[in-house]
Amino acid sequence: MKKKFLALALTFAMVGGCLVGCGNDSSKTTEETKTEETAEQGATEETTEEATTEETESSDAAAENDPIQNLISATTDTVNLRVWAAEEDQDVTKKMINDFTAQYEAQGVKFNIELGVQSEASAKDTVLADMDAAADVFAFADDQILELVNAGALQEVAQTYTYDVQNENLSGSVEAATIDGKLYAYPMTADNGYFLYYDKSVISEEQAGSMATMCEAADAAGKKVAMIVGDAWYNYSFFKGAGLDVTLDADGKTNTCNWNGDGGTDVAQAIIDLGKTKGFANAKDDPAIVTGVKNGKYAAVISGVWNSDAITKAWGDNIAATKLPTYTVAGNEVQMSSFSGYKMIGVNSHSKFVGWSMLLAEWLTNADNQKLRFTERGLGPANIQASESEEVQAAPAIAALAKQAEYAVPQRVGGNYWDPAKTLGQTLITGNKDGTDLQELLDNAVAGITAPVEG
Repeated sequence: MKKKFLALALTFAMVGGCLVGCGNDSSKTTEETKTEETAEQGATEETTEEATTEETESSDAAAENDPIQNLISATTDTVNLRVWAAEEDQDVTKKMINDFTAQYEAQGVKFNIELGVQSEASAKDTVLADMDAAADVFAFADDQILELVNAGALQEVAQTYTYDVQNENLSGSVEAATIDGKLYAYPMTADNGYFLYYDKSVISEEQAGSMATMCEAADAAGKKVAMIVGDAWYNYSFFKGAGLDVTLDADGKTNTCNWNGDGGTDVAQAIIDLGKTKGFANAKDDPAIVTGVKNGKYAAVISGVWNSDAITKAWGDNIAATKLPTYTVAGNEVQMSSFSGYKMIGVNSHSKFVGWSMLLAEWLTNADNQKLRFTERGLGPANIQASESEEVQAAPAIAALAKQAEYAVPQRVGGNYWDPAKTLGQTLITGNKDGTDLQELLDNAVAGITAPVEG
């Protein structure tokens, strides 16, 4: 557009210069001058009309390329949508929806949006029970995405309206929302993972980088470093950190696992050794973690954001948080890995208003609303801009999750993973009291983890 205005200005300047020159030419008659002025005026009017036409055509083309305007123009009836959010998310989601409807009702669109309660943990089962009756827009935990996609329940995010979903969210969250190279959901939070909390009056920042040095510092103070090793969600961190893994097959149910491969027995022995280490405690469960922090037994714990308030109250200004430490495997220090967890917003592929559902999903997960979730509910943002804000970075737990993200992977395991991995972890951390050959222990665990799933 700048070039068009510049050309028009140059045209007027050239015409004006010519008119001045003609007025000083005494050799021309009055009639000749009038004829030339008339011709020049016609040329000027023609140029102006051409410029106006080009500008109008450019504006029309811009309108045609505006997906939101196209959506508004194509909407003649009331937009009826159903939204599902967790019970604890009802108030903040309602506020977001009200702001959304206010913005587009001002542009002539009528809405009827119904907000219902549905846990993110069970959203998949409810949606797949009857996709036609399910909500148009719903929140779910990222480990459900493969089954939702395989069932054809999720609309691919092939169109964006207000922000670049793939490039404006943390890479881990985008990876978790992607199946076979296609994006199927909008990352909403990035805080369902675990990391290290420590009491900095007992353990220094440097000591917190290694399980061995941490345990030494804790033991010197008569305290312990605690982790729930007898839990399949947590003990995955040892094997994955050492390069061994469990992956979900394409059917979304069966697992592939190489824990019993090269290096597996070294990891198993390392877990046994950790259980015997002074200054380390194998916590029974999550409530035991909180109790140990409150009664002063633990100087460091591996946990998640859900315990942030309790740990902060117990340690006060001495609370610190960071990525998981390294641990010793066959004489080498290995960085502990972890499962990462994300909450997503999905659009039902059976929605009668897919375009508006996608625009609303974007709205519910944009940078401003992810900041709002953090402010009102303490949930860690998946949006890069929101996660890098001063408010979020000032929260120790959220900042620690961001540090651990480099070593975390989305939770992609089938149901047969949990019990065998749990049993293995409990056997190892308590010293393998039966004296079973470690390779045999691993072979048995892997057989259970990879067992076929019927139905």
